Amino acid sequence: MRFRNSSYWIRLAVLFLLITGTAALAQRATLRPAEPIVLPGISDSNSPVHWKDGKFVMFQSLGLPLMAQGTRQSETLKAKGVLLKNISRVPLWIESTWVDEDGTLYAWYHHERWACNPLAVPAIGALVSTDGGFSFSDLGIILESGYSADCNARNGIFAGGHGDFTVLLDRWRQHFYFYFTNYSGPLSSQGVAVARMAFNDRRRPVGQVWKFQDNNWGEPGLGGRVTAILPARVSWNRSETDSFWGPALHWNTFLNQYVMLLSRSCCAPKWPQEGVYVSFNPDLSNPHSWSPPTKLLDGKDAQWYPQVVGIGPPLTDKIAGRIARFYMAGESRWFIVFDY
Repeated sequence: MRFRNSSYWIRLAVLFLLITGTAALAQRATLRPAEPIVLPGISDSNSPVHWKDGKFVMFQSLGLPLMAQGTRQSETLKAKGVLLKNISRVPLWIESTWVDEDGTLYAWYHHERWACNPLAVPAIGALVSTDGGFSFSDLGIILESGYSADCNARNGIFAGGHGDFTVLLDRWRQHFYFYFTNYSGPLSSQGVAVARMAFNDRRRPVGQVWKFQDNNWGEPGLGGRVTAILPARVSWNRSETDSFWGPALHWNTFLNQYVMLLSRSCCAPKWPQEGVYVSFNPDLSNPHSWSPPTKLLDGKDAQWYPQVVGIGPPLTDKIAGRIARFYMAGESRWFIVFDY
């Protein structure tokens, strides 16, 4: 066979990759200094965002949720406590939200029950609001570990459990995906894990969430097993744990990819923040397709709960563009810029 010139083959290969959608482009994220934004409350978790009646609304939590709102995120937001109706599970932290087309607001929370002082065991529950988030009703616990509390755990906070998570609806509106931290069970299951729930089950979610285990979605959310997609290197039972945790996800319209920010605890007692990492994935339904996490921010500059928030409506913590705000612990002092 007679070969044509190399530029022809390069153009043909690029065209093929674009058509098939398999181009392995090297996505990246960088930080740029920005005018600081300081939220009115404390963000002891991921802080979800939605827009209501032209207002930017963000939930912050420190055992109980606070709703902060304004015409844009760069102004001084006004904060107000949230009314929790028919809820017996406190403390709780609202970590993700979704607004239906009829205005119904669904939210998911991290709840901690005391297992053996001072250690707690987290679980994940669901809420619903019909007034934009001023009040919520409890829909129940939907994700919980099947392992007993390990009162000998030495991480200083948890004796097991599932928590520190993000919930994101896929682009086809088929499933909500729960990317959470598993602190229980064998080492291969500890770290960042995944579960999902059909979109149509959001109103009655108890018993409708299924964990990803051994490449299947067949393990029940309440008590089932998981296989970590980013497994811990050193167990959460030990004081010198080495693990990613606290995933914060969004769909990036510039990259046409999902983006996940992660904290990493390593390698000393009391959860030291080794750094903030970023990973990319074109398909939420394939948990194994996340790129290897790369460091975005070193531990000396990093705090817990990094997340991305898009600039201007309708962008939120769930969808952002090429340039967005980068938050940690309730403050934004950087833009985050995505590129190839």
